[in-house]
Parts: sequence; C-alpha cells; structure tokens
Amino acid sequence: MQEQFNDSFYNSSLVTDNQFQSFDDFEIWFSRHCKPEEFMVEEVPLEQMDKWMFDKEKTRLYHESGRFFSVEGIHTVTNFNGGMEWDQPIINQPEIGFLGFITKVFNGVRYFLMQAKMEPGNINTLQISPSLQATKSNFTQVHKGKRPTYLEYFNGEKKVRILSDQLQTEQGARFYKKRNRNIIIEVEGDIPVEEDFCWLTLGELKKLIRKDNILNMDTRSVLSTVPLIDDAVANNLSYDLSLILDERISNSGLRYINSYITENALHTTDEIISWYNQQKVNYEVEVTKKPLSQLEGWSIGKMSIYNSDRYFNVMGVNVKAGTREVRSWMQPLLKDANIGLLAFITTEINGVIHFLVQAKVEPGNLDIIELAPTVSCSNFEHVKQNESRPFLFDEVFDKNSIVHYDALQSEEGGRFYQIQNRNMIVEIGNAGRKTIPSNFIWMTLKQVKEFMRYGMFSMEARSLISTIDFVSE
Repeated sequence: MQEQFNDSFYNSSLVTDNQFQSFDDFEIWFSRHCKPEEFMVEEVPLEQMDKWMFDKEKTRLYHESGRFFSVEGIHTVTNFNGGMEWDQPIINQPEIGFLGFITKVFNGVRYFLMQAKMEPGNINTLQISPSLQATKSNFTQVHKGKRPTYLEYFNGEKKVRILSDQLQTEQGARFYKKRNRNIIIEVEGDIPVEEDFCWLTLGELKKLIRKDNILNMDTRSVLSTVPLIDDAVANNLSYDLSLILDERISNSGLRYINSYITENALHTTDEIISWYNQQKVNYEVEVTKKPLSQLEGWSIGKMSIYNSDRYFNVMGVNVKAGTREVRSWMQPLLKDANIGLLAFITTEINGVIHFLVQAKVEPGNLDIIELAPTVSCSNFEHVKQNESRPFLFDEVFDKNSIVHYDALQSEEGGRFYQIQNRNMIVEIGNAGRKTIPSNFIWMTLKQVKEFMRYGMFSMEARSLISTIDFVSE
C-alpha cells in the first residue's frame, strides 16, 4: 500500500491489526461490558407508562414534555404495487438528531471511536454504536439527565475537521419523515477515551458487520456514508487497479473496487436522474392523520396497540439502566417477532458488478419514493409461502445464486424491540439481464454511493451497502 493512502478510509478498511488491542481482546472487552443485570427491561401496560399518555380521544400516544417522539395513526392510499390502502400506527419524531463518528489517525491508520451501548430494544442487550448517538431531545437534555458524551465535538464547541456530513432518513414504513445528521469528523489532538468506548479500524468494523446483531442500526447508517475509496486515492489510481493490488484484497473485493471506480456503467447519471424523476411522476401517495382509536384493523389493548394479522405492535416498557444519561425511564417500543428480508441482487454487466435498485413508496418517505433494496419485505418466511412474491425473491434463495453477504441485523433498539432483518447481497448470472419492472434500475457501486450522498437511499438499502468490504469473499 502506497504511503499517500495511509490516513485514508480505504487503507483503514484493509487493516484489522489494531495497535490498541487485538481483535480477540476487543471481543473480551465487549463481552465484559454486556451487563444485563445493569439494564433491566420489562413490559408494562401502556397507560401505566410514567410521563407517557394518550389524549382524551386516544388520537396519539405522546410524552408529557411534547418532545422525544409520539406514536400516531395514519391512513395511506397509494397507486404503488398495483394500488394499496391501509391504516397503521407510525412514529412521529420531527427532530433531527446526531449520529456521528469521531476518527483519528494513529501511525498512518484511521481509527473510529466506538461505543458499547445498551438499548432497551437490543436483541442481545449490547451493541456497538457510533461515537455520538443522540436525538435533539437528548442533547438539549429534555430528560434532565447527563449531557451526551462527546457532544462538544459535533455541535461546534470543539475545533474539528468535517470529513462527511449528510442528512439521511430513517425507515419510511415506521417513521414519519424522520431524518438524522450522519456526520464523520477527525480530531488531531488528544481525546479522552471514556468508559464503554474504544478505537477500532474500519477493517474491524467490516469484520464485525459480518456477525449477527453486533453493529447497531445507527452505526450501519453512518458506516454507509464512509467512502469505500477516498477521492484522493481514486484520483491516484487513474483507474489502474495495479496501483492498489494488495494480498489482503479478495477477488470479490477487486470486483467491488472496479464497480466503485468504473465509468463503464449500464446507465449514465443523467439517465438515472431521469428514471428517478419519472418514478415520482408515476407514483402517488396520500397520507392523512387518523386517531389511533379509529385505525381499521388495529386495537388498543391494555398492553399494546396491535393488529390481529401478522404485523407489528406498539408495547410499553420500563427501563432501568446503570450506564445511561438517565438511569430509569418508560417509553413505547415497536415490536415484531417476524424476521424480515432485505436483499440486493447483483449481476455482472459489461464486466462490471451492478446492483438492482428499487424505487419504493413508503408512507413516511420525505418525497414519495426512496431507493431501496431489490427485495424488501417483512416476515419473509410467510412471504415464501405465497404464490405472489416480490420480484426476484426466489433468486435470493436459488442454489445457483452466489451469496456474498448473509447476516441478521436488528433495528435501532431505542425505538424497536428486538426487530431483525436478514440482510443479504446475492449475485445472479444471466437471469440478471431479463426484463425488469419499470421501478427498478441497475446501478454500479459508484452510482449507488453517489446518489446515497443526497439522502435518496432508504435506511434498509444503506444498511446493506455498509456491509460491503474488499477483504472478505
């Protein structure tokens, strides 16, 4: 690896030898920080949640401060997918929060300051979160608890170098027009490493993301904004891969690198923009507020807001935490015991790996559609039994398909209770050339990452793209 690449994200993505601790020592450190006895979560009746309440007509469930978030009812009508109409609860949290990585270069290698954090909805109690993960209500201390650690590095109090700063959305099926500021900064001076924090390379984060439910959703969101190859590195390449040939890079890694730097794409940028705009013309969605008590198919019970079918419900929890800004609180969480499926189908076109991207309508989308994975559905085991399955659903599980990534990843534990999705990236052969529906398009990795910068890709798609690395097969 050439020295001019040393402090790059790209170089860090290839490094798994951590100067502060071995990977085995990190796993010991992580397990020691998992203390379920210090983080107790119990289900409680909705109307017994302290500081949370329904209004008189049970229109919504909200916090007495009027901040944090509320659970509200909506009615959705859309012509997407042949036309659909339904009622559901949704989380309304109009605040823009911080999701941030602090990075620092040590001996030519860029490290990320990560936190081992317990959340009430985490499926395994403890997960790796960003350096800062805070809603506006948190960092303005509405909860009257401690100020979030390292906030001063993100709110302008400390002098830092901004490496990336993007507004990205949350899940459009569960949040109503919610966004967070995904930001990556660099510090040069000394910075204290507080309890529950440690330095990890990008290569170690990529290694951890291949495991089930270790990196939380917010970490994956910010990770998706990291350049796979820095502009300076790409400029030095001049599209000559021989300049970065490295024994650590796998064959599939080389193919991803080629897809990231190539100009040999099936569609030009202008063609993709035109296609994207056409989808917004083609599809309509009307979302109107509706009282929770009047949602068709939904009931408000003692313990939850629920649907008699296979959908999610809204539960209440009492949390006691020994390591958080606030030591105890109550709140609603969304719960779904079914496992969803998020999958990108890829194929080689003109010698370059392309991803099949879907334009998808969700009720909480900011602008009608978001760019989503090829296949995106809840309760995929149930979907398997249906005659009518999503486009290319069967190819995800076809024995002739090549699986490049397959792991369970959970949703953010501050709003969702142990909700998991099976995340997959699957390569298919010539079948990838068959006719695709008009709301799908093939894009190179370079194009995916470029459009992602502008908040056009869904949280689910970003979660998948965050898993891509150049080392693993």
